[in-house]
Amino acid sequence: MADKRKRRRPADDSDSESDSKLPFKSKLKPDSTILQTLKTLKDSATAAASSSSTKPLTLSDLNLSTACREVTDLSLSSVQSSIESLILSFAHSILAGNGFSFSVPSRSSANQLYVPELDRIVLKDKTAVRPFANVSTVRKATVTTRILQLIHQLCLKSIHVTKRDLFYTDVKLFQDQTQSDAVLDDVSCILGCTRSSLNVVAAEKGVVVGRLIFSDNGDMIDCTKMGMGGKAIPPNIDRVGDMQSDALFILLVEKDAAYMRLAEDRFYNRFPCIIVTAKGQPDVATRLFMRKMKTELKLPVIALVDSDPYGLKILSVYGCGSKNMSYDSANLTTPDIKWLGIRPSDLDKYKIPEQCRLPMTEQDIKTGKDLLEEDFVKKNPGWVEELSLMVKSKQKAEIQALSSFGFQYLTEVYLPLKLQQKDWL
Repeated sequence: MADKRKRRRPADDSDSESDSKLPFKSKLKPDSTILQTLKTLKDSATAAASSSSTKPLTLSDLNLSTACREVTDLSLSSVQSSIESLILSFAHSILAGNGFSFSVPSRSSANQLYVPELDRIVLKDKTAVRPFANVSTVRKATVTTRILQLIHQLCLKSIHVTKRDLFYTDVKLFQDQTQSDAVLDDVSCILGCTRSSLNVVAAEKGVVVGRLIFSDNGDMIDCTKMGMGGKAIPPNIDRVGDMQSDALFILLVEKDAAYMRLAEDRFYNRFPCIIVTAKGQPDVATRLFMRKMKTELKLPVIALVDSDPYGLKILSVYGCGSKNMSYDSANLTTPDIKWLGIRPSDLDKYKIPEQCRLPMTEQDIKTGKDLLEEDFVKKNPGWVEELSLMVKSKQKAEIQALSSFGFQYLTEVYLPLKLQQKDWL
C-alpha cells in the first residue's frame, strides 16, 4: 500500500504542477463561443472587401505632390518587345557616337514614400544614369546588359528559372548572387514590369497548411492532407488558381517552429484557418500567395510573430511592403493584417518567465527606435504603444517562450484566449 501511495503522489503532484503552469486556461470559454467571434470577424472582412471591390484605390487615383511609379504584370511577348526596343535604342545611340547608358529608377530609401491612403510604401520617380563609358559604372552596366540578354532568352523559350540558376550562367561576371539579384530588380524597374513577369523565381521557401484547396499547375492540392510539413508555396504564382476554403481566417506565422506546432496539433481543425509561414523574412512567392488568398477568399489575416523589432518589421513587409521592392508594392502587399502576438505587453500579461525573456542588443534598440520613426508605424497608435514598451523595457521574446508553460500552451491556451478576447491590433 505504501508503495502504491508513493507511485500515486508523483502523478498527483504532476497534475497540480501542470495546472499551475497553464496560466489563464480557466478563462477560456467553449470553442463554440470563440468560433462565433471568428465568424463575426470573417463577416466583417468579407463585407469590407465587397464594399471596396467595385473600385480599389490605386496610385493613379491620388493627387500626390510627388510623382511615383509602379510596375505592372506584362506578358512574355511584351517583356520581349520592351527588351528589343531598349537594345535597339542603344544600337542607334552607339552608331551616333554617343555610347549608351541605362536610366535606372533609384531604389534608395530617399526615393521611397509611404502613402497612408494605400497603406503601403511606393517608389518615387527619381532615376540614376548608368553609363557604359564610365569607369565607376561600366561593370554594373555590363551586368545589366547580360541580365537583359538572359531574360530575353527566357522569353523566347517560355521557361522559368530560379535566381540561383541566373547567377550560375555567368559567375565570373556576377561575382556574387546578391549583385545579380539587385540588378534583376533594376531590370524590373527599367522595363516597368513585375519581377514575376521576367520568369525568374526564388527557390521554394514558404509553406501552407490547413483549410485550403487550390490548383497547382492543374493538380488539385488539399492542404489538410499535406501532413505536418504542409505544401510548399509554388514559386510561380501564375500556376496557382481555383482557391477554395471554409476557413474563418488566415494565420500568418513568422517562425517555422511555431508553424510546426500548429500543424502537428492540427489547430486548423479546431479553429478553421489557413496557416502560412515563410520561415522568417518573407520571400516574394509567399507575399504573392498571401495577397492572392486575401483577394480571392476575402479572409481576415492574423499574424503571430516574435516580440522583437524584427518580428514587427516582418509583419510590416507583408502589410506595407519592403523598401527594396517598393516598385512592386501594389502586387506584394496584404492590407489590414492584424497583429495578434507575441506583443511586448504579453510578456507581463501572460507571466512569461524572466529566463525566457532576452535582453535587447544595442542594434535591437536602434532598430526599434528607427521603426518608431516610420510613418506606417505612426499610423497605428497600438503599434507605437507596443514598440515603445519594447524599447523602454529592453526585453524581447520569441514565440517559443510560451513553451515554458508546456509544449502545447501556444495552441491550447494562448491563441484560443487571444482570439476569444479579440486581442489584436
